[in-house]
Amino acid sequence: MDLYAEEILDHYKHPRHFGHLDHPTVTFHDRNPLCGDEITLELQIVDDKVADVAFTGHGCAISRAAASMMSEEIIGKSLDELKRWNKDNILDLLGIEVGPVRIKCALLPLKALKAAVWGMGEEDE
Repeated sequence: MDLYAEEILDHYKHPRHFGHLDHPTVTFHDRNPLCGDEITLELQIVDDKVADVAFTGHGCAISRAAASMMSEEIIGKSLDELKRWNKDNILDLLGIEVGPVRIKCALLPLKALKAAVWGMGEEDE
């Protein structure tokens, strides 16, 4: 098994930041109805930066590993930086070729993240 596949399995079996935050600033739930993957993403935002992150949900190895890997990368990043994230950021983290059947699985955590960060501040206006 190659190094990337081993890392994906490790993140799937031992996801980082899995669970809940005590007082999340924003929470967003999303799912992929085609395969049944679900994610709830919680962010703690301080000074327009991600201070902490947690996620829960269930899904395939690609979806869960992508959420775990993403959660490690986004701490300390500004909301503006995260608004510029795209599928290449997630695919680079995974480090493997993701076929058309699994691309929605890989991008579900990103979809939840984008909805969460773009939704920040809207309720203040």
